[in-house]
Amino acid sequence: MGTSEALTRGVRVRVRSQYVPERSQPPQGEWFFTYSVRIANEGEEPVQLVSRHWIITDANGHVEEVKGPGVVGETPILEPGDFFEYTSACPLSTPFGSMRGTYQMVTSKNDRFDAEIAAFSLSEPYSIN
Repeated sequence: MGTSEALTRGVRVRVRSQYVPERSQPPQGEWFFTYSVRIANEGEEPVQLVSRHWIITDANGHVEEVKGPGVVGETPILEPGDFFEYTSACPLSTPFGSMRGTYQMVTSKNDRFDAEIAAFSLSEPYSIN
């Protein structure tokens, strides 16, 4: 299981990934992973997550970038002390890889910044990487 944690301007992002064997088909070159994210506002002002930018790298070094508004259809506003959690998924064509990225945040004063999503592994437990 891959995990990561990063703190940017009071926004803490924790991620935990997991291999999902029942949704994977290794003979067809398909490995399926889920990842759970917790975004916590440990700062002193409200922030809103407005978009995401993921960088996904497979075991062959192939890089895919995913950009879009919000996460799981939401653009949560986090007051100081609040957190938002969600789970999403990532298919890969190799038994292991990694993900990293940023969440684009905006403060109540319309100050924009990127909250880091530290790199974490996607790994089928029995693969050698």
